[in-house]
Amino acid sequence: MSQIQAQVLASTEPTLTPQDLQLDAPKSGEVLVDVAACGVCHTDLHVMKEEVNFPRPAVLGHEISGVVVDVGDDVDHVAAGDRIVAAFIMPCGSCRHCTNDLEEICEVFFENNRINGRLLDGTTRLHEADGTDVAMYSMAGHTSRTVVPASAVFAVPDQVSLQDAAILGCSIFTAYGSVFQAGEVSEGDTVAVVAAGGIGLSIAHLAAAAGAARVFVVDLDDEKLALAQELGATDLINASQQDALEIISAELGHGVDVVFEALGTQATVTQAVSLADDGGRVVLTGIAPPGHVLDTAIAHVVRRKIQIVGSYGATVSTAMPAVIELAGQNKVDLQKLITDRFDFDQTDVAYRALDAREIRGRGVISINPDLK
Repeated sequence: MSQIQAQVLASTEPTLTPQDLQLDAPKSGEVLVDVAACGVCHTDLHVMKEEVNFPRPAVLGHEISGVVVDVGDDVDHVAAGDRIVAAFIMPCGSCRHCTNDLEEICEVFFENNRINGRLLDGTTRLHEADGTDVAMYSMAGHTSRTVVPASAVFAVPDQVSLQDAAILGCSIFTAYGSVFQAGEVSEGDTVAVVAAGGIGLSIAHLAAAAGAARVFVVDLDDEKLALAQELGATDLINASQQDALEIISAELGHGVDVVFEALGTQATVTQAVSLADDGGRVVLTGIAPPGHVLDTAIAHVVRRKIQIVGSYGATVSTAMPAVIELAGQNKVDLQKLITDRFDFDQTDVAYRALDAREIRGRGVISINPDLK
């Protein structure tokens, strides 16, 4: 057991405070990691605001890069000193979903981690000085050092900066699942992305990389739309001033092949469904707060043969190597996606900025800036 620094969600107040915690050594199938950086994700904010139920005290942060310090038994794909990135989904590899190529909805991960704040064996590695357990949201990345199930840990090439690589584990990983697995975007497709936050921008970026002929991005913020254009969007629609359906219909004569919803509200999901062409696909990627339900004309969906597909992350064992390869080949622009950087002691400030919609693209917290 070692002492580490952490930013802790101690109560129902949506505030993160610095605290020294005790960290257990890695068990079999686990990896001990010095954290270089951690992404600032809206899902953590949902937990902080009690829009997602999660135990307290807790350490959040589920999008990390770092360097391996040690490994437990039965870990042979990474070793001490390796530069790594970790996926926010940590599959057990043996439940009914994992054995059916559905690692992203691993039952063991969701039951132990997302509900109870534990790792895959049902216990946490974090404790307060008096022994009180501290819940872990994924690998609890708002820490100077953490323990991660080896199934979520992947080596990254030297040319990819660890201070940038953190966003591969959620933002790019989630976008990859939406674009290539759920959306099945291929060259020449027309695409619309509703909401240009960190995930939406990554989706637009990867859709362009997949060869989409038109990438319409819909948002209320001109700065976010401008960034979307830098990342490959071909058409920008400010929904506070323009009607997205009218513009897309005028441009194409019909809807788009694939629509991605990346915010998770009733209004944006309804809009996303309206933008799909006959026979088109709507991929829901945004996590909705409680009470938000689908509200769309059933006859429209049935008559026009529109598919509505949920997408949560991606298949870890195949998607993570793919996104790391894209980064290694400079096919994703991590530095352009990361628009706001924070020091470790600014973790709470980062989430306040996210809540105020002040982060233009993806925010990243530099936890150990010496790890490059």
